[in-house]
Amino acid sequence: MNKKQYLLSVFAILMMFSCAPKHYHVTRVERSRIIIDSRYDQHPDEKATAFMAPYKRVNDSVMAPVVGQVAHNMHATRPESDLSNLVSDILIWASRDYNEQPDLAIYNMGGIRADLTKGDVTYENVLSVAPFENKISFITLTGEQLMQLFRQIAYRGGEGVSKGVELVITSAETGGELVSARLHGQEIDPQANYRVCTINYLLEGNDGMSALRLGTDKVSPQEASNNSRFLIMNYFRDMMKQGIVVDAQVEGRIKVRK
Repeated sequence: MNKKQYLLSVFAILMMFSCAPKHYHVTRVERSRIIIDSRYDQHPDEKATAFMAPYKRVNDSVMAPVVGQVAHNMHATRPESDLSNLVSDILIWASRDYNEQPDLAIYNMGGIRADLTKGDVTYENVLSVAPFENKISFITLTGEQLMQLFRQIAYRGGEGVSKGVELVITSAETGGELVSARLHGQEIDPQANYRVCTINYLLEGNDGMSALRLGTDKVSPQEASNNSRFLIMNYFRDMMKQGIVVDAQVEGRIKVRK
């Protein structure tokens, strides 16, 4: 081995050790809390504001238009709420455009991501309520399968259901069981077929409603125009054209037995 080869070998060995894994240990953690509030708006950065201005105009032109009005503040909560009732009823309203006449609609509470505040409703508000790519869908369940779905809803403490659904459930503390179920004033016939309107996310059995996977005659259009937020927006626009301020109330669709 000549001198040059020797030096190259020594260099390679040194490089190998220098690249070997090193064992580090955390010796100290420091943190601070930064509160983001109105104080940050008192002295805005002029360059940043100017840079954002054209983007803000585009964003506002899309998000700010008023699509309707609501009569009071609306919130989604179990077992039943004004907002979950409204969104479920909107699915029934939208079904006419699909040549469907569903017996009921189901909308999951987890899919309603924001409240509506009394007064004007903008597209931004609708997008906040329904930000996901959930699309209107239809499926047929037997009465037996529908009762299974209702039991799953009871176990979850309630979900959004359309007008005409009457469920009595026990509280989550006592097991979340289904006590009784009626639809449009009638008992559920185990042998009958019931057309259900919902969203494709639930057709996949998500949010604990696996009974929806058992149905037949599934219709689930996948174009973006079928997203629930567009259906909600269309509903508000239609009501606004008619001069109607949208109202929804808790009606006893899902009652918890004391």
